[in-house]
Formats: sequence, C-alpha cells, structure tokens
Amino acid sequence: MEIQWLKAFLSIAEQGSVSEAAEYLHLTQPAVSKRLAALEQQLGTPLFDRIGRKLQLTDAGRALLPRARHILNEVSDAERELRSLGGEVSGSLRIATSHHVGLHHLPPVLKEYSNRYPEVALDIDFVDSEQAYEALMAGEYELAVVTLALKEYPNLDAQVIWPDPCVVVAAPDHPLAQMKTLDLPDLARYPAILPDLNTYTGRLIKREFDAQGLKLTAKLATNFLETIKMMAGVGLGWSVLPRTLIDESLAELPVPQLNVVRNLGVINHRARTLSNAASALQQMLLDTARTASAENR
Repeated sequence: MEIQWLKAFLSIAEQGSVSEAAEYLHLTQPAVSKRLAALEQQLGTPLFDRIGRKLQLTDAGRALLPRARHILNEVSDAERELRSLGGEVSGSLRIATSHHVGLHHLPPVLKEYSNRYPEVALDIDFVDSEQAYEALMAGEYELAVVTLALKEYPNLDAQVIWPDPCVVVAAPDHPLAQMKTLDLPDLARYPAILPDLNTYTGRLIKREFDAQGLKLTAKLATNFLETIKMMAGVGLGWSVLPRTLIDESLAELPVPQLNVVRNLGVINHRARTLSNAASALQQMLLDTARTASAENR
C-alpha cells in the first residue's frame, strides 16, 4: 500500500471532494483520482459512494479513515524526528488558530517567525477553539493557538500565552449604559449578543448566571467576536468582549459579579513528536508570554 495513496484518500475525506483534495495536495485531479482508484483496487472495495458531485465515505472508508490518519501520523513523526537530528528549521508546519487569536494576537509572532525561519511553509487553518482541540487529538495539526479549554485534556499540553480579560459592554445609548450600578439580574432583563454558549467563552458567562439561577437570554449568537462587537455597538444587545476590542462604539458596563478572564495559549499533543518548525514556533510563543509578564511586573 503506497503512502501517497493514503494521503490522497485522507485528503479527499477531509476536503470533501477530489478537486479540493487536488488543490490541497498541489496535484492534478486525475492524479488524485488515480491514487484513490489504485487504493480501492488493492483493497477490493470502494471507499466512497459517488452521489452526484458529492463523495460520501462507505463503511470501508469510515473503517480505514482513523487507520490512515494513524499511519500517516507515524510516518510524519518519523520524518520529523530524523529531520530534527540535523537541527534545521524548515519544511511545512500546519497549525490551527481561532479567528480572534489569529487576527489580534498571532500576527506579530508570525511576522517574526517568518522572518527568522523563511524556509518554513506555514499552513494556517482558522477554526473554532473547540474544533481545534478535537482536530489536535486526531493528529491533524502539530500546534493550535486558541482559547484554552476550561478543563484539562490528559493527552494535550496547554500553555497560557495571553491572559484575555473580558468586560461587559453595550452601545452608549443602551438602557444599561445609563445605569450607574448594575448586577446580573439587571443584565438578565435584556437580550445578549454572545458567542455560542457551548464555546469556552460562552460557558464562562453562562456559569455565572446559572450560579444565581438567572436565565440568560441570547438574542443572537455568533462565534466571531468582531461581529458581536458590531451588533452590540448598534444597540442589538449587551455583550462580553475582550478588553482589547473595546473602542468608542461601546460603553463598558460596571458589573463586578461578571468577571470573565479567558486564557489564550498554545496546545500540542503529548504523544506527537514536534518538528523543528513547530518547536521553534512554540518557543517563540513562550518567549512572548515571558516578555509580556516581565513588562507587567
């Protein structure tokens, strides 16, 4: 069984089509189709059902998928371990990051990293933090730079890079912004614009309301903080946003009972050998955290 066949199969399964897999692998569509056909011929069973333009995994395909990931991860680990013996920082590095971290915290680090290690080809996916955790567990990324989970994952190492304190906000002309003192029952009387309550940030907020037996009414939910900021700024509801996003379009509301501090950081799988490229980025992030901590003393 050829490794390239498995790479084609896995890419089609993850990307959803031969054309997107070909683009991801930098191959032609006929080349990817040929590799899939060779794998199916060797196994003696189809791996995808071809329904119109959509490809869906067959039972055989679903059974092969985790094994293909495991095989390819083992091959990648072996290649990384051998390359690391030479100490060269090069090759490709696939990481995940959330939109907020990727837009507001990571750019200076990536700029320095690219200048220092021009031989590394960065492949960055923007995903929700919760998805990044699951994908890292499945071996899809070497590193993820995201909002850290509220619980520990035994197979993952998580390190805080940026503490991210959040504040309660509303439009300057919102009724809540006219009140001198506020508590959670006051907030509960008005709709909120919040991240999905199943996200790490959403859970932090919901936990405070649940502790007081209050119902949290989320009028709209989106995981894009910039979108939430805009919606709150035009008066559609109050929200909780990172302090770094607040500007004149929002009024900060004094609610001592709602103290939300997220931690943004880097995670990696403990059982996976990091490439030199991943280790260098991880170290640069840790250096960033140490520098910020020293400046704040």
